[in-house]
Amino acid sequence: MKWSARRALCFGRSEEETISPAASGGVTGKWKGEMILRWLLSPTVRQASNLHRHAQRILNAQRDLLSSPALEKVAAAIAAVRSAVASNADGKLLKQRMADLERTTAKWIQPYPHASLRENTEVILVAVAVAVAIHTFFLKPFKIPTGSMQPTLYGIISENLLNEAAATFPTGLRRVIDLIWHGTSYIHKVARAEGMFEAFEPPKTIFPFLSRQRVKIGSEWYAVWSSVDHLLERAGVQPDHLYHRGDDIIKLKLINGDHLFVDRLTYNFRRPTRGEIIVFETKGIISPTTGQQAMPQDQFYIKRLVAMGGERVRIANDRHLIINERRLDQTTRHFENVYSFDPKQAPRPNQYSGHVNGFVARQLTEAVIAPLFPDESTVRTVRPNHYLVMGDNTLDSYDGRSWGDFSRTNVIGRYCFVYWPFSSRFGWAAR
Repeated sequence: MKWSARRALCFGRSEEETISPAASGGVTGKWKGEMILRWLLSPTVRQASNLHRHAQRILNAQRDLLSSPALEKVAAAIAAVRSAVASNADGKLLKQRMADLERTTAKWIQPYPHASLRENTEVILVAVAVAVAIHTFFLKPFKIPTGSMQPTLYGIISENLLNEAAATFPTGLRRVIDLIWHGTSYIHKVARAEGMFEAFEPPKTIFPFLSRQRVKIGSEWYAVWSSVDHLLERAGVQPDHLYHRGDDIIKLKLINGDHLFVDRLTYNFRRPTRGEIIVFETKGIISPTTGQQAMPQDQFYIKRLVAMGGERVRIANDRHLIINERRLDQTTRHFENVYSFDPKQAPRPNQYSGHVNGFVARQLTEAVIAPLFPDESTVRTVRPNHYLVMGDNTLDSYDGRSWGDFSRTNVIGRYCFVYWPFSSRFGWAAR
């Protein structure tokens, strides 16, 4: 078998487009090195290389549509450019060969119908494919839904101003800046006519992180756009309430929770370590006390990893975790802020206050916060291949103190960085 035929079989090229050893002077390491160097140093060589490869792709795609003379003419023009590149021709000859190729293809190659539409579609499809790949394998956008990780990461904060008649909302440019920069939005709905609160529709997701919900007062429907759950509860809308014309129905200030990227790549190469902030699926998490599903099974939660499989965990009354009889404190990596509290001060919501057990919590609130850790003598062992997590907002976090551990296969990634809003937590600030 001839050398050119062997190359055609190996590289999928026709015999006409191969370069003979005689023309190239032999495919030696020195020749390859010279070719690479020329390609790096000469824009003309790069342009010629790209041109003949692009022309070859078009020729291959239209091979069954073109006549024999057209195939021969275009193939010869491509070979001439390729030969000029391989033979170290000067720039003037290269440009001449490229011009000949462009004229030949313009004469013989059939134009694609709706070429601009085709190109735009290809660009869009490539962009979508890249975005899907990034979302699947590298970075997943995530919105903090609750305040369980405050003050490290903030969930949505709502301020109901329904009973503050003097409160006003910004308008125009100021309102736009508040939304774009601070993530602050305002919802103000005023009754157009007298009527009772009649009904409401469940929110419908229109865009990611944006929903539309309608409320009926009397015979009038009011559309409300927001990015929060339980909007009507936050706004204090009361069933069977009579609204008069001009009354405020909703007067709500919303500060969006932190929007962040989840690193989905790192844990393919190593396991999570204690103290890292991880995002996990709630699927399959069962309460050890009731044997029932501990939470909705189609959500993602974000918490701080505190213990791994086989470790014995208890929560001391001084609000420090004890792992295998080793006390975590401010010197423990990733817990520098969590345990930065003043032990003389009582734990407070939305502040770093360590971790409270049930005994400490009962002295502060009637809410059942840590049923699985009722006192400091209670020890729980994390099951093999499972993780135990807790929120930094220890007085307002539904976490492993209530529903125990979960399989490590539920973890989808770790906190990477906050991309919006532009607060003090923007970037990699949160730890």
